[in-house]
Amino acid sequence: MPELPEVETVMRGLMPVMAGQRIVQADVRREGLRWPFPDRFAARLVGARVDRMQRRAKYILMALDSGESLLVHLGMSGKVTIDESGVGAPEKHDHVVLDMENGVRILFNDPRRFGALDLLETASLEHHKLLAALGPEPLGNSFNAAYFSSRLKGRKTPIKSAMLDQKIVAGLGNIYVCEALWRAGIIPQTNCSALKAAQINTLVNHIRDVLAEAIEAGGSSLKDYRQANGELGYFQHSFKTYGREGEGCLKPGCDGEILRITQSGRSSFYCPECQR
Repeated sequence: MPELPEVETVMRGLMPVMAGQRIVQADVRREGLRWPFPDRFAARLVGARVDRMQRRAKYILMALDSGESLLVHLGMSGKVTIDESGVGAPEKHDHVVLDMENGVRILFNDPRRFGALDLLETASLEHHKLLAALGPEPLGNSFNAAYFSSRLKGRKTPIKSAMLDQKIVAGLGNIYVCEALWRAGIIPQTNCSALKAAQINTLVNHIRDVLAEAIEAGGSSLKDYRQANGELGYFQHSFKTYGREGEGCLKPGCDGEILRITQSGRSSFYCPECQR
């Protein structure tokens, strides 16, 4: 599933061709994806101008001048592509096609249909069931060592589980949690309550760094992921632990070998030598 850097990259790719532009035509080619599309979906989109765009966790939110916001969730295999010619024929899994007033065509493609598009009332976005319980953004000022320490205090769960809890911090996924824990030298099975203040501070800094670097590199091109311009991301070439089971640890001076375990149904990759 695309993680925060991938979603951020897609949003940044869409902004130059969608922000400030009206939707002149909406071709909705099925009744829904993960959930049914809202009533009169196409009609409510046509004529609306995209006033601003933002990412919240793994959702893209496009505020329309109609008072509604278009929510986009990529799911497991969803992607959004830009056809600047505006005449490209939709492919089999292009389920929603938007033509913008600048002549650009936007195609929402999702072969497995685990993604979602919805219309939400902009004025009450923060109270919507999909967004209300989300924790702070990991790249925002509200996510810091003091906050993280307060949320981890007394928890008996592994630190990796806490990092994946969207109520604690929004948008973190399996790949970048593994990478941040490796950088911080913390084994993913570590009990939250056992972490010292210095470790938490280090971990917060590495979470920020790994996400920022991944965004700069265009995200990760695992399986079906593509940027909005159709290109692959490149951060997967910088993975130090994720997907490297059996390979040598890349931390200078460490002779360890990357191991893989399963935690809550997900693979965790770590070095038993330099992660404690």
